[in-house]
Amino acid sequence: MRKESASTRRRRELKEQYWPEDDELWTGKDEKGWFSAPRTLPLILSLLGNKKISEGKDPAPVYLELMSRQIDNGIVEMDYESTHAYAAGYEGQRALRTWQERMRVLETAGFIRVVKVGNDNYKYVAIVHPTIAVERLRKKNKVPENWWNAYCERKAQTKEATFEQRVANKEG
Repeated sequence: MRKESASTRRRRELKEQYWPEDDELWTGKDEKGWFSAPRTLPLILSLLGNKKISEGKDPAPVYLELMSRQIDNGIVEMDYESTHAYAAGYEGQRALRTWQERMRVLETAGFIRVVKVGNDNYKYVAIVHPTIAVERLRKKNKVPENWWNAYCERKAQTKEATFEQRVANKEG
């Protein structure tokens, strides 16, 4: 059995102190239907809304929807585009067009790669590792300095690998 860390013990104590009878709290443990995401995801979603990247067409809901569909290997086998548009929050006559515009933003920004099959413009979608996509945008001067500082701080807090660490691990 794994030893409980100090921070896990502290959170368990807080739960016992403030919510001792509450069995409705979400833990994500032993659940099906959940997806893995970086703890920097809220920052990544806010970056996607930056006008230097999105030109006013915020793709964050589309990116989140794609992330939630990725099961393994970073690949999403797309269903009907209209289904994805609706799941991302787009309804009505312009829903599909709006979703497609956001998909193009994600592709242009380097967060996804796509394969077209027949009339399906987005049959297969590969989700690029967010750390790599962010680093490429930073090299193009599209990442605000204050956002970058917050992102680096959060990555350090969560022990998420930096771009340089990922490159070193890949080479080593």
